Order: sequence, then structure tokens, then C-alpha cells
Amino acid sequence: MDQVNVALLGFGTVGQGTYELLTKNQELIANRSGVAIKVKRIFVRNVDKYKEYELANETSFTTDFQEILNDESIQIVVEVMGGTDFAAQCVEQCLAAGKNVATANKDLLADQGPYLLDLASKNNVDLRYEASVLGGIPIIRTLYESLGGNKITELIGILNGTTNFILSNMTEKGAGYEEVLKEAQALGFAEADPTSDVEGYDAARKLAILSSIAFNRKLFFDDVNCEGITSIDATDIAFGKEFGYTIKLLGIAKETKKGISLNVHPAFIDSHHPLASVRGSYNALYVKGNGIDDAMFYGRGAGSLPTGSSVVSDIMEIAKNVVTNQTGQLISYYYADKNLYAPGKIESSYYIRLLVANNTGVLAKVASKLAEQRISVQSVIQRNESEKAATLAIVTSVCPQAYIMNVINAFKNLRVVREIGSVIRIMAE
Repeated sequence: MDQVNVALLGFGTVGQGTYELLTKNQELIANRSGVAIKVKRIFVRNVDKYKEYELANETSFTTDFQEILNDESIQIVVEVMGGTDFAAQCVEQCLAAGKNVATANKDLLADQGPYLLDLASKNNVDLRYEASVLGGIPIIRTLYESLGGNKITELIGILNGTTNFILSNMTEKGAGYEEVLKEAQALGFAEADPTSDVEGYDAARKLAILSSIAFNRKLFFDDVNCEGITSIDATDIAFGKEFGYTIKLLGIAKETKKGISLNVHPAFIDSHHPLASVRGSYNALYVKGNGIDDAMFYGRGAGSLPTGSSVVSDIMEIAKNVVTNQTGQLISYYYADKNLYAPGKIESSYYIRLLVANNTGVLAKVASKLAEQRISVQSVIQRNESEKAATLAIVTSVCPQAYIMNVINAFKNLRVVREIGSVIRIMAE
């Protein structure tokens, strides 16, 4: 049986999960791939940090990346360090040197993915990145292989486990954002600095990577319009339930005749939609194609072994290509014009919460301002807060985002409106 040697760059959560699966399932992996895969080197910055970790006899730590780069017996380099600058340098040097690369680095792929794929193709090597999006859910290869014959028109995803955990718990417990965030941090679902997750940046990077494949365009993190969950209130979630909605942070990518739109934002979805049942830290992606119609992929979006599972699948695929001299065959084709659709033109229904004067005729005044923007009221719930104040929860008709922004400005100048609480999109079926 042919043997392929691998080096790991990084030995954190994902690196250790990858190594564990490669060693624990070594016989199974060899049986299924027809290749004996051995980890020869593991690059770390501080060897002493791992002195208690038992490695197989053929594996050793190194603090010198050049030792890996210059070792001709190492055919696959697995980048699981994270970050962009040093990781990018390492990946570029490996590809240029004729080494195949597997990476779990969504930041790197969202910023430079199409360029790195071109570099891999030019050097006749593989660059695989299944683990960069949705952890253990096999979605990257599914999009460019299993669904390769489909024209994908829409991706709708719960792409971040931290925010899904927070919103799920707020929904189920009626708790506030800050309370649930602290719980998520205590359980290890959220970082001490949760900005990347709760502001939607993590989901936006994943959406950019998926959209590049789905729409055959060079799409990047900067192309995604992004809005986080920090302003979501338990009051809005309760009103949403009454309307029959569940709130999620969604990544939505669409290609229509008008162009491509890429957005990450909180949205209400019908409580009977399959994505509404995705709870806790789980992730899911809903794909619409002209061949498959609708399909949903669900599972663990992060974690040592789930993400390591995706990395190992890439290693196995590359190893088979190495022994059959088939590396560099995956060529990414991109249309030149990506024609991004302005977010202000995107149409949806909206939920609006207002604190208003508790007077006769207030609803009529609010409805008239909506009508001025050609927006009608589909549903409304009124809660009297006191003799002088009431809360209005309104579901509007479908309209462009720009119309909603105009009506919000109009509400600011309406004397009966005391406070604009929330404005949340409602995802259409």
C-alpha cells in the first residue's frame, strides 16, 4: 500500500481532533482510501506546551516551518493555525513548492480563497477546505461535486453555533441577551470577546466561501452586508412567537436576474420552516437548486472532532490524488461579473416594534406613515403599558429595505411615537 506523509501546522482544538482521528481510525482510513496516511511533523510555536501529549513513533513536533517546507517526503500540509497573515504565507509557500494543502481557515478563505485556488491550480496541487465552513457538515464538496449539475439560486444558513445557542436559549427561556451570552461563555460556546460571532462576521465569512462555489464568482467577506444580534430583545422574541415566528441569525445568498445579494442578519422565520427547529449550537444550510429543488444539511458546526472529521476527509481525498497523480485537477471557474445587488433594494416583510402614546387614532397615524411608503400593515398586536403608553408590534407587507428606512425616519418625526424599539426582517417562504 502506498504511503503519504502529512504535516500539521498548528495543534490546537482542530489540530488535535484531526490527529486523533488519523491515528485512532488509521486502519479504517487506509482501507477506505487505499493509502497509508502518516503524520510526520507537527508545527507548533512552543513544544513544551505539548510535552504531556503522546505522539506516534513516526510523528514529531517542530518549531521550524522551513523544516516542513523543505522536506520532500511531506506531500500534504494541513493548516489549522487560524489567523490570516502567517497562515497565508505558509499556505502560499507550500502551494508554490508543490505541496498539497488542506485548511480549516475560514478567515483566510473568505479573504483570499479564489486567489489561493488559482495558485494551487497553477502549481498542479490540491487545495481543499471542507472544514472551513460548518465544521463536520460535508457541504463544500457537496456543492462543487454532488450538486455540480445544479444552478444554485439561494443559500439560507444558520452558520454560527454561538449565535444560534444564544437565540435558542433566549427563545426557550425568555431570557435577555446579556444573561444568555454569559451562559454561552461559561459553557465554552462563546469566546471572552464574542464580537466575531455576535456581530455576524464569522457567519459572513462562511457565506462568502459558500457563495463563491454556489454562484461561480470571486466573492469575499467584504461583499457581505452584515448585521449582528446584540440588539435583539426578549420582548421581540415573545411577540414573534405570537405571530408564529422564530428568530435566527441567517446568512442568505441569492442570485436572481437583478444580481447577487449576500446578507447576514437576524430574521424571523415561520416556526414550521425546517431551519426554525435547528436549536442550540447546531448549524444548518438550506440549498435551493434547479435540479434538487430544496435540500437541507444539518449537524455540528464546530468542535475538535466534527471539524477534524472534515479535515481528515480532505486529507484522504488529496492522498488518493497524490498516489494516482491526479492532484491539481480541480479548477475553479469564475464568471467575471459578480453584479452585487444593493441591500436597499432587497424586499421582505418586516417586524417593527414601537412605543406610542396610548391615545385614540395613534394606529391610524402610524399606518398612514407606512402607506406613504406604499407599505401596508399585515398584522398588529397592541399591549397597553400604562394609561399613557402602549407597545405596537407590527408585521408589514413585503417592501424594499429602503422603504422601511424611510418610514423609520418618518416615525422619528411623529409626535405620538415615543420610541422605535426594533426593526427585524421576516424571511419569506
